[in-house]
This record gives sequence, C-alpha cells and structure tokens, in this order.
Amino acid sequence: MSSTATAPRTPAGAPIRVVVAKPGLDGHDRGAKVVARALRDAGIEVVYTGLHQTPEQIVETAIQEDADVIGLSVLSGAHLTLFRAVLDLLAARDATDIVVFGGGIIPADDIRDLEAMGVAKIFTPGTTTASIVDWVVSRVGAPA
Repeated sequence: MSSTATAPRTPAGAPIRVVVAKPGLDGHDRGAKVVARALRDAGIEVVYTGLHQTPEQIVETAIQEDADVIGLSVLSGAHLTLFRAVLDLLAARDATDIVVFGGGIIPADDIRDLEAMGVAKIFTPGTTTASIVDWVVSRVGAPA
C-alpha cells in the first residue's frame, strides 16, 4: 500500500480489524500467513493468533481485539466441527456481528454446509489474495 492510499475503514470510520487463526491441531500455517500479510499490505489491521488455537481462544481474541472479522484456516479435515464451535461461541458471547470466513481444502458439499451454518465465505486453494482482500473490504468496509 502506498503512503498516499487510504486504509480500508468500517462504516463507522475505524480501520477494518481481522483475526486470522489456525484452530485445532493442524500445523500448516503458510496459507494463513500469506492471507494475513495480504490483508496487512492492504491497510487492514490483522492479529494472527498462531498455531493450535482453540475456538475459545480465537473468539476471546476477536472480542478483546474488537475484530470485525475472523478468518480461519483449516486443513485438518475438522472444519465442520471447528467452524461450528467458533460460531456457537460467538453467539454465546453476543458477538454474531463478527463476520467469519475461512479457507482450506474443503469439499464443495461441506462448503454449502458451512455457509448454511453462518460462515460468510470459504476460499479454496488457488484463490488469489487480492480476491480475499476485496471480499473482506466489500463485506465489512465502508462504501467507496
């Protein structure tokens, strides 16, 4: 992002804040780090939680950091369980205004199930970082 560009903002004028997390036992975080860097390069505030986070830790971080969005990277095959746990915890904490998206190697049928349970978007391998950034900005950013 050049010094003359304006960072994306929420409709309230605050910078967009995203928590990027790796839930569960999956130890492959390259994709999460690439997405986090792309979001940061676009001027979005990013908190990367690191590996092996529990859904409780992720939701607590998102609430403490006043996040607009949680991005989960799941490659372990436990995506249905982990996304459901995060969504349930957000509901229990009255924080359903936090948008949840994710990525990983997720079968098409499971993507439909995740979207039905409230996950806003799933990105699969091959998705460009630019399209992820554009989606985050269009989903939670102020109108241009």
